[in-house]
Amino acid sequence: MNFEEFLEKDKTDDMSAEKAAAEESPAELDEAEMAENIDVQKAVVESLAADKAMQDERISELSTENASLKFEIARLRGEVSSLRAKLSDAGENVALRNELAILRAKCAEQVAALAKVGDILSKNSETRLSSKVSLLDRDTDVPDRFPGETREHLLEVIAEARKVAEAEGRLRRAQVLEGVLLANEAEGTLAERRAALEKIFSDNANIVSGPVIEALKKLGISHKNGEEYLLPSEIIKRHY
Repeated sequence: MNFEEFLEKDKTDDMSAEKAAAEESPAELDEAEMAENIDVQKAVVESLAADKAMQDERISELSTENASLKFEIARLRGEVSSLRAKLSDAGENVALRNELAILRAKCAEQVAALAKVGDILSKNSETRLSSKVSLLDRDTDVPDRFPGETREHLLEVIAEARKVAEAEGRLRRAQVLEGVLLANEAEGTLAERRAALEKIFSDNANIVSGPVIEALKKLGISHKNGEEYLLPSEIIKRHY
């Protein structure tokens, strides 16, 4: 082998080495780049995992806080309802106390007025004119069959007398009697009892039969005058 051939061979070997080096470098470069990309992806995944863990923890905290707030809201609503009820009761109590105070004041006025009337009556009773000052007196030997019976009879008599006075043109008498009626309102017990007795007769065809007699006995009303039987109209007039 001469020197030129040696140089040519050496040149060929260098070219082969460069070619081999050139062929191997991209592969090595790709592997390094892939390794770097993997590391980056790992870092990203780890960062995302850490962020997710923090978010999960925060969500758990918020859920707990939300449940606590709901419980607190429910408790506060209960307190508000209780306070409203107490305020309502307090308002009613205030209204009742005010009404009671008004009634007490009126009662005090009535007591004072009654005391004045008592004083006047007491003074009048000491004079010879006492019997003329009071409106009416009565015989206690004739007791009432029900509370206020005598008063009810008198008011009915006064009402009838007022009508007669008006019909006869007795103006002053009618005015006086009208004043008495206005100042003394009837309870209506007498009229109610009369109406009840009339209904008993009406329900039994106005015949004084056995059931009617039993009903009259319970009322303490007689159906006879001695041995003579009375008519329903006569029984009503005799007792009411």
